[in-house]
Amino acid sequence: MYEFDLVLLLLQQMCVFLVIAWLMSKTRLFIPLMQVTVRLPHKLLCYVTFSIFCIMGTYFGLHIEDSIANTRAIGAVMGGLLGGPVVGRLVGLTGGLHRYSLGGMTALSCMVSTIVEGLLGGLVHSVLVKRGRPDKVFSPLTAGAITFVAELVQMMIILLIARPFQDALHLVQSIAAPMMVTNTVGAALFMRILLDKRAMFEKYTSAFSATALKVAASTEGILRQGFNEENSMKVAGADPGAGHRRGGDHRSRQAAGVYRHRRRPPSAGQAYFLLVYATGD
Repeated sequence: MYEFDLVLLLLQQMCVFLVIAWLMSKTRLFIPLMQVTVRLPHKLLCYVTFSIFCIMGTYFGLHIEDSIANTRAIGAVMGGLLGGPVVGRLVGLTGGLHRYSLGGMTALSCMVSTIVEGLLGGLVHSVLVKRGRPDKVFSPLTAGAITFVAELVQMMIILLIARPFQDALHLVQSIAAPMMVTNTVGAALFMRILLDKRAMFEKYTSAFSATALKVAASTEGILRQGFNEENSMKVAGADPGAGHRRGGDHRSRQAAGVYRHRRRPPSAGQAYFLLVYATGD
């Protein structure tokens, strides 16, 4: 019964954790996390984001005897899984040092295990990318399975390092099952939130690409003479649906007048944006 109560308490803490993750997913912070990238700014953002989640997992934990039952593994594993070995190691080190600063019988073992958890996620990231399966990185099943293994490793590290051994053994018997269940479910749900955000992003990207193709097809040949007020009016009129949409004429007039007083012609990107705006899509 004690373990069941602990599972419920940890799940409550995890819900707060996931609500924060969901709120953050509504911001631009999550956009770099939706793809496998080697860009340094994206990796830095990944490190900062999951270091925060790693530390929050400790703060949201429950004090059990001389230790803390927590959801810290979610941040460490996800940091490595999405950012790679270097990011995973740094996230684990940051979360581990924070845990070590709080003291307790398991301070050292928890610091070591958090670093190992980040490395484990990073190694899986490397293996999947090298095998040409980056899509598996974003699988909730993958995230949950890695976190489950990471928690098993953490319990073994606690038994190997924490002393006295009898106290460490009793602690592991008390928190092992609740932490494995909670962290595994939490990591899978976290990845599910990320996947939902990614799906929405891809939906809008596809719609925008479709609009681009539609505009390109409807304006073929019109812009060969340059981009000016007269041609922008032709572009707006070339879209078969432009005249049937409310505000279409107003949009075309706005588009025509945007560069009326400019001395320089617009860039390709500016011209494309104006075309899309003029056609009303």
